[in-house]
Amino acid sequence: MLLRLRDVKKTYGAETPVLRGVSFDMNAGEMLALTGESGSGKSTLLHLIGGLDTADAGVVAVQGTDLTGLDDAGRAGLRRGTVGVIFQQFNLIPSLNVAANIAFQARLAGRFDPMFADDLAQRLGLRDHLHKYPEHLSGGQQQRVAIARTLAPRPALVLADEPTGNLDEATADTVFALLCDLVADTGAGLVLVTHSERLAARMGRRLHLRAGLLT
Repeated sequence: MLLRLRDVKKTYGAETPVLRGVSFDMNAGEMLALTGESGSGKSTLLHLIGGLDTADAGVVAVQGTDLTGLDDAGRAGLRRGTVGVIFQQFNLIPSLNVAANIAFQARLAGRFDPMFADDLAQRLGLRDHLHKYPEHLSGGQQQRVAIARTLAPRPALVLADEPTGNLDEATADTVFALLCDLVADTGAGLVLVTHSERLAARMGRRLHLRAGLLT
């Protein structure tokens, strides 16, 4: 079991329940689409799984480790090596070139493999851009760098929050296909938050959130 959620609840403020009891399991290597209207709790749920926020109640366990029992340092350690997160905003480090951005997360995790990083760059079409800085890249190229950076430490679970939301449809399709292929090759699980019915249909499994509950 890669991921296990049991009766997960999250409320912001006194009267704004975002998640009202979410439960599901996910196996290693599985690809899961998480869909729902804006405000349904998709990004909140992804943040809880990634340890970027904490649940008010319930269990969020990755590879048997319950994140609700971890402090900030423990959750950060989980994100360094076990869980990788890809955001809609690319969040690249502007002062580092492409090669250094790709290596950054893997070096933090103590898992940097130059040959694997080079293979990621090759497959993502970045080999001719390794010396460039983020400001000199297109949006599609920046998202490819973000994908390579996330996959470089070989995480067991990849979380992607609208990873192609800022790209045109043709570029989005290319980047999405590359992401799925690379995740499958590493054996990781993938949870994709998306508004796109077209992309959700290409995942192996789909869960739909409505008003903080799975439907």
